[in-house]
Amino acid sequence: MDSTHLIAAMAAAVPDARLHAGTATDQPTIYVDREQLLAVARALHDADGLRFHVLADMIGVDLLPRQPRFEVVYHLVAPSTPARMRLKVRVPGDDPRVPSVTGIWADANWLEREVWDLMGIVFDGHGDLRRLLTPDDWEGHPLRKDYPVQIRLTPRATEPLQVTEEEFRANLAHDRQARDRSRS
Repeated sequence: MDSTHLIAAMAAAVPDARLHAGTATDQPTIYVDREQLLAVARALHDADGLRFHVLADMIGVDLLPRQPRFEVVYHLVAPSTPARMRLKVRVPGDDPRVPSVTGIWADANWLEREVWDLMGIVFDGHGDLRRLLTPDDWEGHPLRKDYPVQIRLTPRATEPLQVTEEEFRANLAHDRQARDRSRS
């Protein structure tokens, strides 16, 4: 099943959807407007002949300086066919919001949190949108292309560890003490 066939199948399920074929060569890719994401995702999940029941992965892409700045990419699998496809949503940089698909694919919960944490794209309707990979007090979203990189030490190519031998030994001793306390 290629992008053209998927778009034709979606036209019957979601008649007002504005779908566009992507240029990927490895699997069918379809672009959908974010306002129509939930209707299209529900049809991909439920429509006869489609049944994309598995959300295999979801990522955010920062295309800075291009506009719209972001894309959210959903990798879907229909196990019964078997078929794979990619669904993409373009997201403007001045309003990085997309509806949550956790009501369609439950595993989107973790993936949406990851994309929000690292890219700053908000998923409207997500029940627990909070930091996942960065500490709670982290400022900003580190995978954005305009995120300020801060390096406190000059990189040393010949020294893989940037701690002194004394610091390394102290860290080991502290770790051993913590493990000993947790066992008792």
